[in-house]
Amino acid sequence: MKSPWKILMAAPLLFLLTLHTLASSGYGNWPDTRHSNGHACIACVLVVSVIEQLSQVHNSTVQISMERLCSYLPEKLFLKTTCYLVVHIFGPDIIKLFRADMNADVVCHTLEFCKQNPGQPLCHLYPLPKEEWKFILEKARQIVKKSPALTYSRSGSDICSLPFLAKICQKIKLATQNSVPFKDADSDKYSDFPTLRGFHWRGRDCNDSNKMAYPGRRPDNWDSYQDSNCNGIWGVDPKDGIPYEKKFCEGSQPRGVILLGDSAGAHFHIPPDWITASQMSLKSFFNLPIALTNELDWPQLSGTTGFLYSTSRIKENSIYLRLRKRNHCNHRDYQNISKNGASSQSLERFIESLSRNQLLDYPAIVIYAMIGNDVCNGHIDPLPEMTTPEKFYSKVMQTLQYLDSHLPNGSHVILNGLPDGRFLWDHLHDRYHPLGQLNKDVTYAHFYSFLNCLQVSPCHGWMSSNKTLRTLTSERAEQLSKMLKKIATSQKFTNFDLFYLDFDFQEITEEWKKKGGQPWQLIEPVDGFHPNEVLLQLLADHFWKKMQHWWPHILGKENPFNPQIEQVFGDQGGH
Repeated sequence: MKSPWKILMAAPLLFLLTLHTLASSGYGNWPDTRHSNGHACIACVLVVSVIEQLSQVHNSTVQISMERLCSYLPEKLFLKTTCYLVVHIFGPDIIKLFRADMNADVVCHTLEFCKQNPGQPLCHLYPLPKEEWKFILEKARQIVKKSPALTYSRSGSDICSLPFLAKICQKIKLATQNSVPFKDADSDKYSDFPTLRGFHWRGRDCNDSNKMAYPGRRPDNWDSYQDSNCNGIWGVDPKDGIPYEKKFCEGSQPRGVILLGDSAGAHFHIPPDWITASQMSLKSFFNLPIALTNELDWPQLSGTTGFLYSTSRIKENSIYLRLRKRNHCNHRDYQNISKNGASSQSLERFIESLSRNQLLDYPAIVIYAMIGNDVCNGHIDPLPEMTTPEKFYSKVMQTLQYLDSHLPNGSHVILNGLPDGRFLWDHLHDRYHPLGQLNKDVTYAHFYSFLNCLQVSPCHGWMSSNKTLRTLTSERAEQLSKMLKKIATSQKFTNFDLFYLDFDFQEITEEWKKKGGQPWQLIEPVDGFHPNEVLLQLLADHFWKKMQHWWPHILGKENPFNPQIEQVFGDQGGH
């Protein structure tokens, strides 16, 4: 049995891994330790800032604020317990440093979660102290010089190296890397478990012990005896002996929707009340375990495959829900094959998680939406790391050829263009970030600069004060969009027809303004980069209207039997 001390040492590392995940999930996968250290630095500054601001908001001591933060966390995934252990280890040093008027930047550099490498600039979120930085840092280090807590921050240990966690870590790693469900008893790429790439990402498996029963397939014997395609329609009408699936779905042109995307398509989202002290309560972290086991993505609320109705109080819904409303036989036929940090160049690593059988399954609408990471990266000089039009063409064609060999005949593929991301800086740079709202000390310009300094920005090219760099990034995005349009108009495939759709942010923002909104309200407030739920729903509405106007055949027929399906099967088993 592993010694209690070894497990105790693992607990704070587990908590810091959680924070590291929070900081890094939407920003791609960086291979070297510099970027790993950058994510640890962000996580530390974020948490220490929240502790300091909780003290201000509640006029309480730092100790009480740390305990208050832990009390807000759920017990699931040992989050609350681990938080208290972290407070036990790091709390005394944080208290001492705050008593000496050190801010979050100084605290995290002192505890060595943030590091200034030789020859590298000093990365800080808050305005620098009036005294010289070296003097301040040395003073802080003297305060915690003999602290045992430094052992943890210096160790760089990986909790997955512990034998009792190694197997579970490996399974979770494979599930997230390969974008297939962690729990999938029959290995059909569908699951009855929600997270870890389960039915939040693709339609729920109605029989996880039968690999021939899954969403999107053509019914076996018209599903007279069992539901083979999980749309909740099966059995025989006793009045006439006709199978319900045949009566209600035959000739209705069922189809599914599949998204090939990045963190925007997966709906990467960090709720603002997770880091806003004035809004934080026991309710704030209720969904934290779900979010962590979904890679901080919320595909169940995404604009393409979301099956939960929008929480944003706008009437628009996802493309999947619209397809389901149009034809109830499409129930549960959705797949979100998106990955944080994905680009045209990395899609080949996980596209095999797509599930479609050319002979057994219905056609699908596939939306290719790699809308950022071919021009976005966190390097000091991001331009050389951007995908060239030539490489882009090669990889997109490779993806389309793969789809042609796996999609059923009669499918449709829509290539989404890249946005002009200059709207990020234009609409956010002088606004206060959630961490800066209490004391009016951190704008998005400061936040972007901090990420760029650490080389962990999701998009240095657009999240930069350098106007020339922002313009060059948009020019490359336009070149890649033109390449997609050229492919769509010049290439033909056997099993699907091909279309191109612009990412027209200007048109969408004008519609939003007519509803009384402002452009900055369409961007995720915590990371200042991703489209938020409102924008994703508006994009879905934009997509739907374009399809109806230009290519209505893509959407299939409206099923006249929808009322009868509701009458007999209700919500068809839900989602």
